Amino acid sequence: MWSACNVKVRDCWAVTSVTLRRCLKLGAAMAKSKFEYVRNFEADDTCLAHCWVVVRLDGRNFHRFAEKHNFAKPNDSRALHLMTKCAQTVMTELEDIVIAYGQSDEYSFVFKRKSNWFKRRASKFMTHVASQFASSYVFYWRDYFEDQPLLYPPGFDGRVIVYPNNQTLKDYLSWRQADCHVNNLYNTVFWALVQQSGLTPVQAQERLQVGEVTTKEVKLPAEIEGKKMAVTRTRIKPVPLYCDIIGDAFWKEHPEILDEDS
Repeated sequence: MWSACNVKVRDCWAVTSVTLRRCLKLGAAMAKSKFEYVRNFEADDTCLAHCWVVVRLDGRNFHRFAEKHNFAKPNDSRALHLMTKCAQTVMTELEDIVIAYGQSDEYSFVFKRKSNWFKRRASKFMTHVASQFASSYVFYWRDYFEDQPLLYPPGFDGRVIVYPNNQTLKDYLSWRQADCHVNNLYNTVFWALVQQSGLTPVQAQERLQVGEVTTKEVKLPAEIEGKKMAVTRTRIKPVPLYCDIIGDAFWKEHPEILDEDS
């Protein structure tokens, strides 16, 4: 009786093996079906080799989002710290990001020049950064806005830019920080006119309009002499810094960011 059962089991396994092999062959044949030609429509979005890859995110319609969620004007510390937390999460979860810079509702993430993450496909860089950032924004919302419920999900759009050398990357980050200074100065004065002087938003905007736009060189404040920053190099950990990245001091203190081996 046991012998007969064993024979039946062996016969069953033999039939199963044959069926499995047939299924695998059929699956391979189907993978090479006549419909596979549609893959040829996928665009090649490989980023240039040996270039810095930057992903910049911007909040979608964040003026309305800030209004609906009662953001303090001109700057809401809760919102700014939440953005920084999301950026730290992106840097922790994703590979090869060496520095991130943020202001208001935007953040830029710089990947290593020699990164081969997802074969340097721009769509992969952008979608992974955007999805991780947006999901983190929702996930950590209650940690920073305890008394303000999230009324609807926020959105972020992204773009990918490549920069060929260290100088163009530094100029890009300097451009974003200079933009931050200009916007912050305008917003600070604008909301002071509204909140302290009693002007309407339209009146405040008219007050700040100028008849002639001139361009002049502005000398930025020199870095504080003798100021040092402790940097732990034995373990990579994203930390928020609030400092000048236009001058040379930051880059001298952090030469590993632009290291040719990165």
